[in-house]
Amino acid sequence: MTCQRTEHTTDSASLFSRRITLGLSTLTCAVLLAACGGGKEGGATQVAAKVNKEELSVHQINHVLQRQPGIKPEMVPAASKRILEGLIDQELAIQQAVELKVDRDPKVVTAIEAARRDIIARAYADRVAESAAKPTPEEIKAYYSGKPALFAQRRIFSLAEFAIEAPADQREALAGKLQGVKSPSDLAAALNAAGIKFASRNVTQAPENLPLPMVDKIAAMGEGQSFTVGTPAGLTLVFVTAAKPAPVTEDAARPAIEQFLLNDRKRKLVADEIKRLRDVAKIEYKGQFATAPTGAASGVEAPAVAPTPAASQ
Repeated sequence: MTCQRTEHTTDSASLFSRRITLGLSTLTCAVLLAACGGGKEGGATQVAAKVNKEELSVHQINHVLQRQPGIKPEMVPAASKRILEGLIDQELAIQQAVELKVDRDPKVVTAIEAARRDIIARAYADRVAESAAKPTPEEIKAYYSGKPALFAQRRIFSLAEFAIEAPADQREALAGKLQGVKSPSDLAAALNAAGIKFASRNVTQAPENLPLPMVDKIAAMGEGQSFTVGTPAGLTLVFVTAAKPAPVTEDAARPAIEQFLLNDRKRKLVADEIKRLRDVAKIEYKGQFATAPTGAASGVEAPAVAPTPAASQ
C-alpha cells in the first residue's frame, strides 16, 4: 500500500535550531513601558488592573511582550490590552485554585519546582553566553568561502523521498538492491511489485534547511542520483530530481553568517561550562541509576543547522 503526497517547504528557515535557547529580547523594557503608559511621570501608575484584592502591574504585561518577538511599536498598545485580559483570566483562575488548595497538589508543586529550576538554569546559560565574542570579518569570510554549497554554489533541490518499511535484518540487503534504481517511478514500481509498504513525497529544499552534515553530500549529487539512510522503521531513499542554481553573494550572506557563528559560540560556551561544572562536581548515581555512565548529559549541544542566507531570488 502506498501513500503519496507533494510538499513544498519555504526557503526561509530559522537561523539556528533553538534547542538551546539563549533568550534574547527584541523590545526594550523602557520602550514598552512608555507605550503602555508606565512610569511615574504625570501621575501614571504601574498598576494595570486590580482583580479582587490582587494587582496586576505594567511590568507583568511587559514581561509577556518581551517574549513575543516581532511586535512592532505601533502594535504594542493593542497587544498590551490583549495580554492584560489574559492576565486577568489567569489571575482569576489562580485565586480560585488557591481557594481550593490546588496549589498544594503534589503534581502542581513538582511542576512549579521544575519550572523554577529550568528558569534559573536558562538564566545562568544566558549569562555564560553573554561573553561570546562577535565573529570577525575574516572569520565570516572564511565561513562563506568554506561552504560553497550554502552560498556561492547554492542550489535549490527538488527531491523525491521514499520512506520504506523493512525489518532490521533485511535493510542492508534491500539498500543494496535499491542502489540500481534509476528513477522514482522505477522505485515505486519495484516496491509495489515486491509488496513492500512505503510512503513517498516530493519536496523542495534549500541547503540551509538541511542538517549541515547532509549539505555537502547532496550538493555533490547530480540530477537522477539518490542516497539511502537508515530509519527506525526501515529505510529512506532520496532522489535528486532537479537542482536549480540560486547563489548568494558574500554581502547578502554576511548578517546570517555572523549571527550563526555567534550563536554557535554561545552554544559551545554553555556546553563547555556544563562540562567544567561536571568535572569539579561530586556526582553519585543511586538506586536503579547506580550504573549510569558519567560524563556530559546527552543533548547538551544542539546539532548545527546552516545559516539562512538572505538570498534575493
